[in-house]
Amino acid sequence: MTTKPRARALGIPLPGTPGPLNAITDVPGIEVGAVELLSSADPALATRGIQVQTGVTAILPRGREPDPKPVWAGQFSLNGNGEMTGAHWVRDGGWLSGPILISNSHAIGPCHTAAVRWMIETYGATWEDNHLWAMPVVAETYDGLLNDINGLHVTEAHARAAIDAAAPGPVREGNSGGGAGMVCYEFKGGTGTASRQLDIDGQGFTMGALVQANHGLRPWLTVAGRRVGEEMPEDRITDMLAEQGSIIVILATDLPLSPGQLERLARRASIGIGRAGTPGGNNSGDIFLAFSTGNDMPLPQLSGPWRTMTCLNDELLDPVYMAAVEAVDEAVLNALCAAEDVPLARPPVGTCRAMDTDRLMTLLAG
Repeated sequence: MTTKPRARALGIPLPGTPGPLNAITDVPGIEVGAVELLSSADPALATRGIQVQTGVTAILPRGREPDPKPVWAGQFSLNGNGEMTGAHWVRDGGWLSGPILISNSHAIGPCHTAAVRWMIETYGATWEDNHLWAMPVVAETYDGLLNDINGLHVTEAHARAAIDAAAPGPVREGNSGGGAGMVCYEFKGGTGTASRQLDIDGQGFTMGALVQANHGLRPWLTVAGRRVGEEMPEDRITDMLAEQGSIIVILATDLPLSPGQLERLARRASIGIGRAGTPGGNNSGDIFLAFSTGNDMPLPQLSGPWRTMTCLNDELLDPVYMAAVEAVDEAVLNALCAAEDVPLARPPVGTCRAMDTDRLMTLLAG
């Protein structure tokens, strides 16, 4: 785990009250795991003579419960130049079950197989005897600038290892998991997370966010309302005017919300990523998922004719939306602050530099 200070610890003025870990795992029951494939650590991985810098991130919404209990969910795509499997069913059915995996654009297949196999093995006879089907969520962003993405190095075993590594507690950020090879505002980006505490009718709830940040052009970068990217032009990767990355946002909460409310919550991730400057470029897959663990329920195939749920009055959603926006913005900043330099995998020759946080704080103080 990186020892670099996170955004809040640096003194960046950020609103809201985070949970104890300031991570998606502040939501009770959620577990996160990550695996990296790095030819810098194992040169044998570079079978095509090109650097390997990639990985897989796994999220277990209900941890390792032995029963296949779904969570209510909602999905939104600000810009669809990317992939999130299972999204059609989340939009229609309003729920998902099983792990959520995030990796690189060409690793969807092995990650999907690993998630399906984990569900079959974990839920055993319940799965077999009831003719249940698996439609896990697997999302991606493109890491071909820093990784031999066409070498197809991520295997089912790597994805399964990420699931098996999932645990409560702190989440590794920056060059971790699926974020290992990602670029954000032409700095090294990757995995970031944050959370916010909510008080609704005297009860405490948590909003958590996890991002795989691989988006944005340097001049757009805005931190705490200041357009700092224009003042940090060094070591840009490209002078192209078009965005060529993506961002996946996963929002999780223990606040009971309906599928319609969760779809609207997922939309607010657009505002969260926009705070750091991106307009959601044409070539960027900006794809978001929100889910709630707040209603404990069996799969529809295993329940009776009627379903009941608890959900918040719509009139009280404003602070929930704000918590999501703030958590997403801070998660992106945490990804930038935690990241480490990585050489580019192919021309242009050079290095994808991590953001100079000392320089950032000087600019914010000016």
